Amino acid sequence: MNYRHKIVSVDEALSKIHSGDVIVTGLAASEGKVILEQLHTLYREVERISVVTCLPMASAPYFQDAAYKDTFQMNGWFYTGPMRKGQVNGNISFIPNHLHLAAVKRLDYERPNVYIGNATPPDKHGFVSLSLSNVYEKRIIEQADTVILEINPKLPRTFGDMEVHMDEIDYMVEVDYDIPELPDTEPNGKDKKIGQFIADLIHDGDCIQLGIGGIPNAVAAALVHKKDLGIHTEMLTTGLMKLMKQGVVTGKRKNINRGKAVCTFALGTRELYDFIDDNPSIEIRDGHLVNDPYEIGLNDNQVSINTTIEIDLTGQCASESIGTVQYSGTGGQSDTAIGAQRSKNGRSFIALYSTASVKTKSGGREVISKIVPTLKPGAGVSLSRNDVDYVVTEYGVASLRGTSISERVKRLIGISHPDFRESLLKEANEIGYIR
Repeated sequence: MNYRHKIVSVDEALSKIHSGDVIVTGLAASEGKVILEQLHTLYREVERISVVTCLPMASAPYFQDAAYKDTFQMNGWFYTGPMRKGQVNGNISFIPNHLHLAAVKRLDYERPNVYIGNATPPDKHGFVSLSLSNVYEKRIIEQADTVILEINPKLPRTFGDMEVHMDEIDYMVEVDYDIPELPDTEPNGKDKKIGQFIADLIHDGDCIQLGIGGIPNAVAAALVHKKDLGIHTEMLTTGLMKLMKQGVVTGKRKNINRGKAVCTFALGTRELYDFIDDNPSIEIRDGHLVNDPYEIGLNDNQVSINTTIEIDLTGQCASESIGTVQYSGTGGQSDTAIGAQRSKNGRSFIALYSTASVKTKSGGREVISKIVPTLKPGAGVSLSRNDVDYVVTEYGVASLRGTSISERVKRLIGISHPDFRESLLKEANEIGYIR
């Protein structure tokens, strides 16, 4: 099927962007990398451009360089390193959200003019695959006035709900860059302890959700001796892929989508991308459905494993900001934690190190407890204390399900670093949590 008439250069694609436009980009490795890296070149020709992103990986000048801050405003559902660096410019703002409602609520607020993402080359029927994410991408494509896709033959073709016919695409830019990867972080000693604590509470046949980082990787490594695990997860990771290759994941005990690993985006190594290419056992579907707590709860024995930055003695989790400074995002933490607890025999885990080393005002460093009497002023509560189940550090597991504040205080102090237990107990008494 002929689509050559839709092929344009990067400069031609940029010419389709006008003052006042609202642009939405694909999530993570699904963003339109080449176009976004040249977006700043329009700064003398346009004004008041809004770019909505989620987990962006490209360090594009339009939001990194302060010279362009008056032209471009970036609004993000989830921050990454480049956004954390760029937010000092004053033109980056966070959009509070639960991932399964991110696109739905944003579309209630404003309709995008332009969608910029990437996709595989069209097949013989004229369909491209969105490849690595459908957290919100298809919903935005259906609503945007102009759809511009970077067509990259290096992207894996994936199944689920990823097909878009080229009749829905206005312009295509042919590219050939390597797909952005997320390194497979090697777990350290603390990660391995936490991973084993969690793995000991996971049973054969459980259905798993895992996130990013050393702790989730350690959990995945510790699950190697389990049998017949299933996958219903927000993000398909390299660690989960390894469990599939090792035969640990079969999905045959799932209530729904039996035999399928279901996710809403994939991000990891080239090995992961090669594995999911043309692999019908993996289905990437609409994030509004995959991350709906009701949908998650339909599988029995659903297990959610997430991490947090800081937790207070009542169980409030600050997983996305350090005080008032935005660090990442809520993402699917609440979605998956609540969904797992809706599941028959489901469990939700929040993992963190007991301490962190931070800079002092004098330029030195000090060790602080990550289990605290109260969260830092202005910290965003990503998971409310009403929805916390198990909390895990390298010192053990605290089950908070159904417990009172005074019971939580004792259990959380019990898994805090020994150097801080006395001071935490004293502050808990002063606050009035316990007597």
